[in-house]
Amino acid sequence: MKKKEKKTKIRKKHHIHLFTVGVVLMDLVIIAVLVVINSGAFKAFWIPTAMTTMTHKYLAYTLYDETTVNKIMSENYVEQVTDEVNLDDVVIGDIKEKKHYTSKYEQEIYTKDEGNDVYKIIRLEESKYKGYLTVIYDPKDVDLTVTERIGKMGETVATQCKKHGGYVGINGGGFEDLDGWGNGSIPYGAIIQDGQLIWTHPGGSGQLIGFTAEGKMWLTNDDPYTAISKGMVDAVEFGPNLIVNGKVAKIHGDGGWGTAPRTVIAQRRDGIVLFLIIEGRLPGYSIGANMTDVIEILLRYGAYNAANLDGGASSTMAVGGKLYNRPSAGGEYGGRTVSNAFIVTNKQGKRCDGCSTGA
Repeated sequence: MKKKEKKTKIRKKHHIHLFTVGVVLMDLVIIAVLVVINSGAFKAFWIPTAMTTMTHKYLAYTLYDETTVNKIMSENYVEQVTDEVNLDDVVIGDIKEKKHYTSKYEQEIYTKDEGNDVYKIIRLEESKYKGYLTVIYDPKDVDLTVTERIGKMGETVATQCKKHGGYVGINGGGFEDLDGWGNGSIPYGAIIQDGQLIWTHPGGSGQLIGFTAEGKMWLTNDDPYTAISKGMVDAVEFGPNLIVNGKVAKIHGDGGWGTAPRTVIAQRRDGIVLFLIIEGRLPGYSIGANMTDVIEILLRYGAYNAANLDGGASSTMAVGGKLYNRPSAGGEYGGRTVSNAFIVTNKQGKRCDGCSTGA
C-alpha cells in the first residue's frame, strides 16, 4: 500500500475518532443538563425565581409544564406570624456606643461614623449576593415620599430624596408593571402619608407597612382608615412580613419569591430602623437572595419587626441624591422610576458633617 493511501486512512480514522468523542461528550452534556433540570433543588430555585419576575415567567414554562410549575409554587411560600405587632416592645432612646458588644454585628450597629449621628451604611458581601444595610439611629428621621405625579409618572428614589431633603432612600411598595414596562405611576394598594389616606388601588397585599408618629414601625392587616385611627401616619401596602415581635416567619422552600434583588425595612427593639438592599440578577457579581437569606441578615443585626418591600428591578438605594447600589435594570438612568420611597432626613438637627442630600 502506498504511503499516501496509508496517510489518508489514518486521517479518516482520526476524524472518525474525534467525531465519536464529540458525540459522546455532547450526549454527556445533554444527560447532565437533564439530570440538573429534573432535580428537586434546581426546580425549587428556577421556578420561583422565574415566576416572581414580571417579564421572564416564560422561563419556568420553557423547562416545565404547568402542573410542575404549580406544584413547586405551592411548596414554596412564606407562613407569616399572625401576632399583632406589640408597639410597647419597642423602646426608643438615645443610641450611644457601648464598651462591650455581644457580636461584631452589634458593634457595627452601635459604632457610628465620625461626624454622623443620623445614619450609617454597612456593606454586605456574601458568596452569592452583595448589598447594603443602612442603620438609622432615630426612627423619627424616616419619612415616606410619594411621586409628585402619582397616577401619571413615577420618580427615581434619588429624585424623591432630592425633592424632600433625604440623605438616604430606598424604594417602597409595588406598582402596576405590565410586561415590565411600568413607569411607577400607579401604586398597588393603599398609601398613607402624614396620617391621611392619599391613594388606594386594587392589587395590594392587604398588609400595611409603616410608622406611628413616635417612630415605631407597625405591620398590620387593618384597613387604612382603621390603621389611621389607631395612629398610623405613614404606610405602604406590601409584604410579606418576615419578623413580628421577634418571631420569624416560617419559610417553606425558598418562600416562593425565588432568588432576586431585595428591599426590606426593619426595626430593632431600641428603635433603630434598618434599610436592607440586596443586589441581584447580576451574574458574576451578585445573584440575589431568597427570603431565608434576608431573615438571616436581619436577625444578625437584631431586627425585631421586618417586612419585605418591592424587589427585583425596583430595588434601589440612593445616597446624597444619587443612585448608590447596582440595580438589575435602569442603572444608567439612576434606577427605575417608582411610586414611593422611604427616606432618611434630619429633623432634629443632629450632627451629620459629611451628609449631603444632593439638592
